Amino acid sequence: MTQRSGILAAGNMLVDHVHCIDQWPQPGWLVEIVSSEKATGGAPLNVLLTLAKMQTGLPLAAAGLLGEDSDGDYICRNLDDFHVDRTAVRRSALAGTSMSLVMTQKSGQRTFFHAPGANRLLDLDAFETLQTTHRIFHLGYLLLLDRLDSPDPAFGTRSARLLAQMQQRGYRTSLDLVSRQGDPRFQTRVLPALRWLDYLVINELEAGEFTGLALRDAGGCLDAGKLTGAAHQLHRLGVRRRVVIHAPEGAYGLDKSGEGLWLPSWPLAARDIVGSVGAGDAFCAGVLYASHESWSLAETLELAHACARFNLLCANAIDGARPLTEVKAFIERARSGDIPGAGSGGERGLRPDDVR
Repeated sequence: MTQRSGILAAGNMLVDHVHCIDQWPQPGWLVEIVSSEKATGGAPLNVLLTLAKMQTGLPLAAAGLLGEDSDGDYICRNLDDFHVDRTAVRRSALAGTSMSLVMTQKSGQRTFFHAPGANRLLDLDAFETLQTTHRIFHLGYLLLLDRLDSPDPAFGTRSARLLAQMQQRGYRTSLDLVSRQGDPRFQTRVLPALRWLDYLVINELEAGEFTGLALRDAGGCLDAGKLTGAAHQLHRLGVRRRVVIHAPEGAYGLDKSGEGLWLPSWPLAARDIVGSVGAGDAFCAGVLYASHESWSLAETLELAHACARFNLLCANAIDGARPLTEVKAFIERARSGDIPGAGSGGERGLRPDDVR
């Protein structure tokens, strides 16, 4: 039997046109753009290019649909530059490459204006003959893949059918969602997929929308009991190996053994945050690499937090990524207390002892 290794990521591929501004203007008023840049975006590209820049040595591959335009060319060049296999990346003349206009404020707060483009057309036919030797298949983002989000008579959704097929082909499967507050489709479009998942890595907003639990109290603090309850609920609904819910304060992970762990984020002063575009995907890249390598839950969350922390130091989704050796060195320094504040319980009231 062929030894599986590496990560195949599929789904939303787009170009982020990132503009940094001092503050969001009032309606009818003007604000100057301080700086602008272009970068690849979307779950598959953010995860893959973060891992490539980390120099993990894992085989990496992408699958998705691009337009026949300059943004599509730009994505292909980036994949080639980082030695990511794009054999399964198709081009279409029926729609342009997906793009997002991202407005980032000094605080790191970001606002997206999104044009779905070719991602809306990505469907099961793109995966019919897809069979690689990668170990993990990562799909993102549900609720932004119109064809795959559509109903399926046997599996509930076409995305659930896809994940089932990929599991049956020998992959461990992983899923990411998009943060869409109040979207009534969280239950109908995501629930069917959970029984075909090995890994689920989402933020507290998505976890709250999906489970129906208010994970923050009226004062804005994470509710420890409900956070734990959300992870266990997602596990009971089908996720086989690992559920991770992350927030600015930290993350809670739950393994198939029943082991649960809260770990606060590594500290970072607000003045040092350049942007938060792709921070969740950088966190996910850390979880997937550590899970691929069978790291403990604590080691996994440490790495994921470090990946997210480095991401926050740059405006786009991948420029903050650092080689794995540098990330590990940072973690060792933080553990030993060489980085001020490391090991604190996070912000806004939640302490490590509050969650087990």
